[in-house]
Amino acid sequence: MKKNSLKTILLWMAIIFVIVFSLAPALWQLLTSFKVNEDISKLPTIYFPTRFTLNHYTELFTRRDFWRYILNSAFVSILSTAFSLGIGAPAAYALARLRPKGQNIILAGILVVTLFPGILLFLGLLEIVQFLHLGNNYLALIIPYTAINLPLTILVLRSFFEQLPKDLEDSARVDGYNTWQTLTQIILPMTLPALVTTGILTFIFAWNEFIFALTFITRENLKTIPVAAAQLGGASTFEIPYGPIAAATVIGTLPLVLLVLFFQRKIVQGLTAGAVKG
Repeated sequence: MKKNSLKTILLWMAIIFVIVFSLAPALWQLLTSFKVNEDISKLPTIYFPTRFTLNHYTELFTRRDFWRYILNSAFVSILSTAFSLGIGAPAAYALARLRPKGQNIILAGILVVTLFPGILLFLGLLEIVQFLHLGNNYLALIIPYTAINLPLTILVLRSFFEQLPKDLEDSARVDGYNTWQTLTQIILPMTLPALVTTGILTFIFAWNEFIFALTFITRENLKTIPVAAAQLGGASTFEIPYGPIAAATVIGTLPLVLLVLFFQRKIVQGLTAGAVKG
């Protein structure tokens, strides 16, 4: 009994440590966003403030058009996610069920592209953006985000499609469904948790991406949240606006938290199904 109790205590201590270690940076940013400037710069450091303010949040929307940055990030992320799923789902289904010639080579190529660091594509994408005159255009972000997320989308959805019983498709053919109708009306509704899980992963990548957004977009009214938060300035050249930066971080993270909480059940279903099938 003592050994089991000790193991339980150690297990809970490890769980609490991991939770605190993981959430500490987010909690620090949250607390900093509500601190007054005097407490932020005070030494020794004040970890838990006794004075709170909302000035850092109001400053974001009064000094700069932060709503515009939120809408820009949402627009780019939603469209790139929709394109990734819209292109990746049929491609994954074709690889899982239609068995095209050379599918092993195709899968190997997709796997290599998935493992390829996206930052190494930067110079090539820059040349393409310049050649197509896509600078300061939403397409300069939507197209690369879609292309980078597409291989992972195909691999994840293909693994789910392969585990579905083929009797479903045989029954659909008997009922007169063609391949496209089978996919859209039968297969995709059954794999909705997988679609939601994959879509959230692609959305998070597009929402948080920084390097491409910083380089391809220079117009103020087209910038996304990561770039806008990084370029926040203080009242003087030598001042670092820790409070507004922390507030921008919280605002930029909040939609992702709400998204995950809203689709929590679907995400758990998708991960559980993937673990069982794996």
